[in-house]
Amino acid sequence: MNTFFIEFRDPLFSIIIFFVLIFVITFFSYWWGRYKSKEDFKHLDRFLKQFRSLPSQNELKVLISSGELSEKSWLLLAQSYSKNGDYEKSIDIYNEILKVGDKSRYKENLFLLGKTYYKAGFLERSKQIFLEILKNNPRTPQALHYLLLVYETMRDYASALEVLESLGELEKDITIEYAYLKSLALLNDASLGVNTKAEKLLEIYIKTHQLTYFVFEYLFKVNPKLAWENFDSSKSELLCDVLWHVDKKDLDFDIITANGYLRELYTARGDLNLATKSSVFEFDVLINLNDKSSATLSFEYMCDNCKQMYPFAFHRCSSCHTLDTSRVEFSLCKNYHRDFSEENNSFQ
Repeated sequence: MNTFFIEFRDPLFSIIIFFVLIFVITFFSYWWGRYKSKEDFKHLDRFLKQFRSLPSQNELKVLISSGELSEKSWLLLAQSYSKNGDYEKSIDIYNEILKVGDKSRYKENLFLLGKTYYKAGFLERSKQIFLEILKNNPRTPQALHYLLLVYETMRDYASALEVLESLGELEKDITIEYAYLKSLALLNDASLGVNTKAEKLLEIYIKTHQLTYFVFEYLFKVNPKLAWENFDSSKSELLCDVLWHVDKKDLDFDIITANGYLRELYTARGDLNLATKSSVFEFDVLINLNDKSSATLSFEYMCDNCKQMYPFAFHRCSSCHTLDTSRVEFSLCKNYHRDFSEENNSFQ
């Protein structure tokens, strides 16, 4: 009998059996995992199909109350909708969570709803929500901040300044916010003339030494002479796009001649011939082209705080809401305006 089963005591046979068992277990584990993953995706897909078309309020209430997803998951879903610009779905989810969700998180969820209303442009609803939060929790800086943004967007600068005072009482630095709101209120005062606004805006700048781009963008637009008289050459790079668009008749050649960056900038633009090269690549290319090609500069604007890029100038970042964090980025592009002018002249 022992002779018949001799092969079962062979070490090599035991090793073969061991690896066969490992292979079988691995094989079935792999395919079982694939099967479960496929089933999970099917379950998730069936769930998400309910949101490809907006469910009614009653359906949404049933879905949230059913507990199929946790409140945290619903909040993540609402934030995802908000991030993608689908504010209607996000607002409906927040409203239902406030009705049937965890009451210990009521203030936080109400704040998220107020933010979504603000992003969606429902400013009055957003204002009422933040006022409700502050009625019961007056020392809530996040709600105060967003209420300030709402008032600013509504151009109710007097109310925004009142909110700013409350933030100041919470020991927040409000210096730049105060200067900005005062400047906006000044520029939107219909009783003042353009030159008066320019002079008063300059007074705010001299007092605070902040909002350089905001102030000089306006001054170069309405009163270039006043702008050059108070121009700080060390701010040339910050204001390069504003300076690039100043009309040739409004240039102050004495200031330009005394500053290396300005000499290179206006030589690159083709107004002067005061530089033969530049350390700035784009200026150097334009100087060497010597107005022989239809090239110019295009500008983009980056927020130094959140690194968000914009195709237009801004004073308050619409993403992180910080002030005076705009940085100008420029690159070479085709001068379509010049080409258009030459085409029009060719028909004469």
